[in-house]
Amino acid sequence: MGLFGKKSKEDKGDSCCCGDFDAESMAKAESAKAEGASVKILGTGCPKCNALEAATREALERLGMDASIDHVTDFSQIAAYGVMTTPALVVDGKVVSFGKVLKTDEVVHLLQKVRS
Repeated sequence: MGLFGKKSKEDKGDSCCCGDFDAESMAKAESAKAEGASVKILGTGCPKCNALEAATREALERLGMDASIDHVTDFSQIAAYGVMTTPALVVDGKVVSFGKVLKTDEVVHLLQKVRS
């Protein structure tokens, strides 16, 4: 039963089902996570991720805040935030929403809550 058999020694590695994670890539992801005041969209660049980015950009403009948004597509960096469902919104290093596309008013509310 090769399907359920044990892995051979050469199959065992430090990779997981989501890709290879070595110490260097995880360290870079942790340092990116620790960066200061910022707004980030975590996701692969799908239409839902782009819709969340557009709503976030509009919310930032409404509030008169800096409208620079980082769009993180690297899965190791996304995983460093503990996010397994995208899109996700990160404000000042804290995940405030994941797994759904927020409307502009919802993003405004979250930004005001986190930054006040």
